[in-house]
Order: sequence, then structure tokens, then C-alpha cells
Amino acid sequence: MAAPVVHPFHHAGTGTWSYVVADAASGGAAIVDPVLDFDMASGRTGTASAQALADCVQAHGYVVRWLLETHAHADHLSAAQWLKATFWPRVPVAIGEGIRSVQARFREVFDLGPGFAVDGSQFDHLFAAGESFALGGLACRAIPVPGHTSDSNAYLVGDALFSGDSLFMPDGGTARCDFPGGSAATLYRSIRRLFDELPDDTRVFICHDYGPGGREPACETTIGAQKRDNIHVRDGIDEAGFVATREARDATLAMPALIIPSVQVNIRAGALPAPRGNGIRYLDFPLDTL
Repeated sequence: MAAPVVHPFHHAGTGTWSYVVADAASGGAAIVDPVLDFDMASGRTGTASAQALADCVQAHGYVVRWLLETHAHADHLSAAQWLKATFWPRVPVAIGEGIRSVQARFREVFDLGPGFAVDGSQFDHLFAAGESFALGGLACRAIPVPGHTSDSNAYLVGDALFSGDSLFMPDGGTARCDFPGGSAATLYRSIRRLFDELPDDTRVFICHDYGPGGREPACETTIGAQKRDNIHVRDGIDEAGFVATREARDATLAMPALIIPSVQVNIRAGALPAPRGNGIRYLDFPLDTL
């Protein structure tokens, strides 16, 4: 498979990896999982992290064709709409079609009312399972990987898999499965499909890394390394064993610090809520719910 150029960007505050991925021959590029800076204490947003992605695109002369979300993240706000509005107004913001079920679930949690559409229309494109697309001369494919969430999607761009919140680095294991719509058994099956269908030398670019054991954050591994070394889902670990380990681990985890603001923004494709009558935008905080 052809190898795209991959530029990783680490957002230290949330442990998130965003990417600019490009076809070197044509300059066609996509941005995967861009982060909008957000300070919870003040409620202020910022665009320095997203600007760094745009600067990379401009420095290399790339032409952005897609703004890709792997799912409606619970740990950071998406910068997709800011990037679209500021730089690339005709570039589609895309996600997997599973976003519809996530929107329906959280419309109720945040009492958004019937005026909030749950058909995914806030996004410019919803990828069907296995849908093919192109990035310049690179063949690409959207691969559903539900389990962490019901809308989780991975993107195969040439020989590079952007796995979202399914696989972490091998010493980090896998993503949690205790959010609404999550399922450890479903995640196990999603990952095993990746292991079965993709060559061992497929490069894997993860969405989060928290530096287990104090090591420096990392973002790139391979399918072969995951099959051999992943502490949760390597070869030889069956579904029952994975589910037991994953559910026990999840029971010890606190909710992500930014889950409430993040989900409200990310089910809107990264758009902030509309200003109210006083010109100020607001995010709601449901009590005793999540």
C-alpha cells in the first residue's frame, strides 16, 4: 500500500493526538481529530492548537480535502468547524454514520429538544461502513470500530490506520467502554477485525496516549506490534478475558474532565451552541446524570 506523509500533533492538556495526513505526490491532505483549546475554569476557548495544524498545511503547500472525526470525543472539543470556517469553507467535516445514535442519546441528556436534529446533518458527510474515498492518489476507507462508543470510526489512508479511541499504544492497551453506547465485547470484535483484515506492517496512529510508566507520549505503532504486545487485546487473549479486564479497569476510572462540554460541542460537528439573547454562548451541565 502507498504510504502517506503523516504529521502528528500532541495536545498535552488532553493527551490527544491530531494529524495532518497527506499524499506527497498530489498534496491532497486531511486533518484528523483537531482540538479546540478549552479552559474549563474560565470557559474560554482558544485556537492555538488548531492554528498549528493549519500552519503545517500551509508550510507544505497541502490542499485540505477532508476534516475527519473518528467519533464524538468526550475529552476534548473539536476544532473542525473553526478550521472549516477560517481556512477551508468548502471542505467537508466527516464522521461515521453511527453519530446518529449518539446524537439521539445525548439530545435527551442535554435536553436539546426536538429542534436538535439527530440525523447527522450537522456534519457535511457521514461515512457508511467500509466506504471508500480518496486523498489525492491514496486509496482510503472508513472502518467502523464501535465499542468505545457506538459511532467510533477508523480511517485507513494508504498504509496508515488512524484508529481513534479503539487501540492505544501497546503498553496502554485499549480505550474504555463504559460511556453510553459502549461495549467491551463489541470493542474486542472491532479490534480483532482490524487484526484479521490488515497487514502486520500497517502503521497505526492512535488518538490518545498518556505515557504509561512515565515514558514520553507516543503516537505510532503497527498492527503487528499490537497483535504481539497489546496488554489488553494481544493474540492469545479471548473475548471473555478482554471483557473482564476492560470492565474491571473501567470501574476504576473517573469521567473525563471535559466530557460535558466536549459532547455538547462534538455532536454538533464542533460547532459551539448559538448565542443567547445577551450574545453569550452557553454550555449546560446536567446534574447527577452521567
